[in-house]
Amino acid sequence: MSTDSHFKGWAKPGNIPPGLKSGVSVEPGETLDAISGHFRLFQLRDGHRFSTDDILTAWYGTSWCPAARAALDLGSGIGTVGMICAWRLPGAKIVTVEAQNESVALARKSARYNGLAERYEIREGDFRSAGILRDDEKFDLITGSPPYFPRGAGVESDHPQKLACRFELRGTIADYCAAAAKHLAPGGFFACVFPHEPAQLTRVEAGAKAAGLVIVRKRTVVFREGDPALVGLFGLMRADDLPDWFRGQTWTEPELIIRTRDGKIHPEYSAVKLAIGFPP
Repeated sequence: MSTDSHFKGWAKPGNIPPGLKSGVSVEPGETLDAISGHFRLFQLRDGHRFSTDDILTAWYGTSWCPAARAALDLGSGIGTVGMICAWRLPGAKIVTVEAQNESVALARKSARYNGLAERYEIREGDFRSAGILRDDEKFDLITGSPPYFPRGAGVESDHPQKLACRFELRGTIADYCAAAAKHLAPGGFFACVFPHEPAQLTRVEAGAKAAGLVIVRKRTVVFREGDPALVGLFGLMRADDLPDWFRGQTWTEPELIIRTRDGKIHPEYSAVKLAIGFPP
């Protein structure tokens, strides 16, 4: 494994994991890609690949819950959000839940590569199913990047990984909210990403309300300066953990711009990438 300290002038932060010495290997059809510092992620070359949504969810959650001792990622896919959280929360126990065995297998390889076996548990199954999460399990931070669309709402991929990441095969934003509300520790924080156009925003708000959650802060994301915001980052807490006067308000943060009008990475997004150990 390469232990180069720099990449195009950027100093890689963090500890050096065991990497390929852990016994994992890159199989045909797979790639091994940088994610945080020296951490890497196994992905299918032609399958679901990690996205800006994943990066932002992990960054937002760990930024507003930086002292989390236990974190849970719902519908974790290949493990992008969980891996970034593990890198940013080096003392935390991480639990992830994912139903697709192909994605679980990749995530387990990444966990071994990154030397996380002692504090990173990957559970295979639907997080809505009994027994996947015990009733008494509580987490300071819960993250989720739910699929956005009901079945039939668009062109569906033939690849099962890609299909499940876009379409609601195993739960809606309301299901994510319900699971988060049940498993948040006192004062815990749930971070998620979801489309921000009016009909989709209504679904987030309805799901939060039904689960007894309050959207305490949100931030829209603009992928190119001047374009409308397509998605939003949401930070939620249980209403019962908040004073009565606070439960009816949401702090709306300034929009986060990914690229400037001329297509360059926006300076703030470069700083976000640096914060998760990714080259700017």
